[in-house]
Amino acid sequence: MVSMAADTRETPVLDTIAAMTAASIEHTDLELDELLLVRIAALAAVGAPAISYLAHIGPSIDAGVTLDQVQDVLAAVAPIIGTARVMTAAANLTDALGVAIAVAEADEDDEEDDTE
Repeated sequence: MVSMAADTRETPVLDTIAAMTAASIEHTDLELDELLLVRIAALAAVGAPAISYLAHIGPSIDAGVTLDQVQDVLAAVAPIIGTARVMTAAANLTDALGVAIAVAEADEDDEEDDTE
């Protein structure tokens, strides 16, 4: 029997998600931007909350994914997943982007305070 006390990881859920994500990336030949667009489509299909999109914003920007591409993906999956899920996805993406911008601005403010 494995003792829970022996496991010293502080973030087992996040660690598991990170490992699954790494395995997913390792087992596909999709380019990173394509992979992220597919993942955004999947998030929309399952009705994922804003926090799930938040995890994809930075990597998507870094991979060169554009807002137009995200809109194209949502338009492409709309007939399959339905209007309600697409509208929810758009709202959750907007919320996640707002959080990402707020965090970036707070980081910039902290950096400015540190240099003064």
